Amino acid sequence: MVQYSAAQGTPVEPTINVVFHALSDANRRAMIDRLLDGPASVSELAAPLAISLPAVVQHLHVLEAGGVVRSHKVGRVRTCEIEPLALSTAERWISERRATWEARLDRLAAFLDADTDESGPPPRSENTRSKRRSQ
Repeated sequence: MVQYSAAQGTPVEPTINVVFHALSDANRRAMIDRLLDGPASVSELAAPLAISLPAVVQHLHVLEAGGVVRSHKVGRVRTCEIEPLALSTAERWISERRATWEARLDRLAAFLDADTDESGPPPRSENTRSKRRSQ
């Protein structure tokens, strides 16, 4: 379920822990993949999965609690759809870590390039050459 701020009636971004918990199961990820194509009923989400309908409903409750999916019921049909705010939370978290690691790797590459440029190629001695030939 997406939480809304009382003052503005706008969605509150879910915490990263509940989002990743919701995304941690393969069946739930399969449901999300299906919902990326557009809204779907619970039975449409259940059709390709090798689990019971009650299990699908339980997974949907986890997805809703994580803010990843929202649903509404019309008559006897419950229709689900993606909540983009939750997915953008996960995307932002991953992007921040990717940027940090890319910066670290760029600094490492620059350091290694500078070290190679300063020292030049390592000198080769006659002993090293003769050892390589004999191997």
